Amino acid sequence: MMALEPGKIVTGKVTGISPFGAFVSLGEGKTGLVHISEVALAYVKNVSDFLKENDEVKVKIISIDPNGKVSLSIKQALLEEKKNQQASAPDRVPRTERVDWSKKNDAPPATFEDMMNRFKQASDEKMQDLKRGMESKRGSGSYRRSSGSF
Repeated sequence: MMALEPGKIVTGKVTGISPFGAFVSLGEGKTGLVHISEVALAYVKNVSDFLKENDEVKVKIISIDPNGKVSLSIKQALLEEKKNQQASAPDRVPRTERVDWSKKNDAPPATFEDMMNRFKQASDEKMQDLKRGMESKRGSGSYRRSSGSF
């Protein structure tokens, strides 16, 4: 195994769980601590909800103090892995490249009035849906007064 250095991502085995974190064996007799705040991307209330003894985990070495204590992070290893995957993933294919241009549209082009009518109809339908949604959130609407006087 190569020398442990801050910033490296290595694989280790969980050897112990404590209320404040997990101990991870890194081989060659070296053990590090993953603090509870570095166990997962989500909030961790109980370390044992996320890790068990003998689990194999990827950890990032955060620091090694002069006494040889190794601080580790599973969270930072996950974030770095995600970042690397996004960098190596090809860019999304633009929508124009997914269109089958070989199919021909035999319908005559719509007139401006036809397009405007379709747009107006779609817009009216969306407004009706929005109004229905707002009324259901407000309740029955009984708070409104039916008469004009107070």
